[in-house]
Amino acid sequence: MRLFDYIKDLKNKDYKPRPEALNFLKYIGPGLLVTVGFIDPGNWASNIAAGSISGYELLWMVTLSTIMLIVLQHNVAHLGIASGLCLSEAATLHTGKIVSRTILLSAMMASVSTSLAEILGGAIALNMIFSIPITVGTLIVWAVVSIMLLTNSYRKIEKWIIAFVSVIGFSFLYELLLVDTNWVAAAQGWVTPSIPEGSIIVIMSVLGAVVMPHNLFLHSEIIQSRQWNLQDEKVIKKQMDYEFFDTLFSMLIGWAINSAMIILAAATFFKSNIAVTELPQAKSLLAPLLGSNAGLIFAVALLFSGIASTITSGMAGGSIFAGIFGEPYDIKDKHSKVGVGISLLFGVVIIYLIKNPFHGLIISQMILSMQLPITIFLQIYLTSSKKVMGKFVNKKPTLILLLIIGIIVTYLNIRLLISFF
Repeated sequence: MRLFDYIKDLKNKDYKPRPEALNFLKYIGPGLLVTVGFIDPGNWASNIAAGSISGYELLWMVTLSTIMLIVLQHNVAHLGIASGLCLSEAATLHTGKIVSRTILLSAMMASVSTSLAEILGGAIALNMIFSIPITVGTLIVWAVVSIMLLTNSYRKIEKWIIAFVSVIGFSFLYELLLVDTNWVAAAQGWVTPSIPEGSIIVIMSVLGAVVMPHNLFLHSEIIQSRQWNLQDEKVIKKQMDYEFFDTLFSMLIGWAINSAMIILAAATFFKSNIAVTELPQAKSLLAPLLGSNAGLIFAVALLFSGIASTITSGMAGGSIFAGIFGEPYDIKDKHSKVGVGISLLFGVVIIYLIKNPFHGLIISQMILSMQLPITIFLQIYLTSSKKVMGKFVNKKPTLILLLIIGIIVTYLNIRLLISFF
């Protein structure tokens, strides 16, 4: 069973798809779950810092990172469609036991690190809105997310995520209406690479945070909720076309929201010569600059971002852990439950063990930096294997592009890791 019960019917050869337009609409969803991963609280901090320190000049990094993300997520979704396996299952089946276990256990560590940052972001938002201590807020976010994951079907969770992304998007749209934006400078910033003095760390942290290992595992899993069957080559090809539009549409939404964060910071903090390095600081400064509503909406959007991204992080943890045992993600199965529990509970425990919550964010980014290149090159190996992908194996131009992205991301993450020392 994969994700929800009626998937068995969808895989039935006798299943007849609906008309083209309706089919396309049915495919919107998996990409949005991935989008949540790169509009998480960690990205908020990096984007606000980028805009407050360098104005509109670093918008280009959102464009570059989104292009890389589209290529990687599109490629890993093809793995799920063509092979019927998620990235974790494929690693278990097509690599040696020692290699696969080592890689997937490191991926579980990355999922825990991601959950740590997402839960912490939600707790910070609760502190902003209701003055709830971060330790208490951490438990509230964990409890809400756990209930949603353990009691809802995948379809319901997907709808929740789409609603959360909508709230975040409309929140920043409202914020942008309040500020005087220099759209000419913004347009130049989106397409003109520049590295202002003292900005290299911010550039690397944003680029390194956008492409996250848990999202690669998650996308290869959830894309299979749209499968009809794995026997008809024409159906597989059609699925891949629909998946591309879903991925492109969803990643562009993520690009717009991340851009809005930088533009908001540039039009308020940079204009006022205020460098912002922490999320609570941003909320407290927005209020006197744009009014109390702006600060409150910022905090509410952060809360939705924290909850939504924690849900996807937990799902990714469940998928990775189940894949170690050669199983698909199914919240009713014990291995998926254990994976979700490990991802969320360990994240909560680490938050309580670290005296300075923001130090926890630094530790989580270090672990992600070390694991990300491993996941990317695992993906490249599997999608370039004819044994795994059959006729849909990577073509040479695709392979070269993936290798270039893998090398760039590896370099940036190594530099980011070094910067912590």
